Amino acid sequence: MFELKPIHKEAVAAAMERAKRYRLLNEPVEAESICQDILEVDPGNQDALATMLLALTDEFDFRLSAAFGEATKVLEQFTDDYSKVYFEGILCERRAKAHFKRGGPGAAFLAYEWLTKAMSLFEKAEELRHPENDEAILRYNTCARILNRHPEIKPAPQDDAAPMLE
Repeated sequence: MFELKPIHKEAVAAAMERAKRYRLLNEPVEAESICQDILEVDPGNQDALATMLLALTDEFDFRLSAAFGEATKVLEQFTDDYSKVYFEGILCERRAKAHFKRGGPGAAFLAYEWLTKAMSLFEKAEELRHPENDEAILRYNTCARILNRHPEIKPAPQDDAAPMLE
């Protein structure tokens, strides 16, 4: 194993900018790594937690289960209720998109489940937001538009069949 080198506390702001840049360059692993370095010297840095969570969701296309689990652990470290609920909604929304993009049997049903869960969380976040913060409304509307544009994303059919008795 290689030993990791710590960054200087004075370098956190520049490292944060670099992490955001790597996300924009579609290099989520690099962004996640930088956020981990930041959190080593500045535990609880909310901006680093948010960027790390988003970088992990960027990894859903190639490692959904593992990245989702890691992102859920990051979610627990947010200190305010709004962020916890809002970013949980982001996790659900992006998981829905990953399922839909992958396709396969039941993918549209899974996408529906995760999108509607995200919408519910965004509604809860809307109640907790500051009046000038409409992020949760914007995310809710995105989910609604996805559902409106893709009628194949719908709830799984209910199995009303009675169990067979022996």
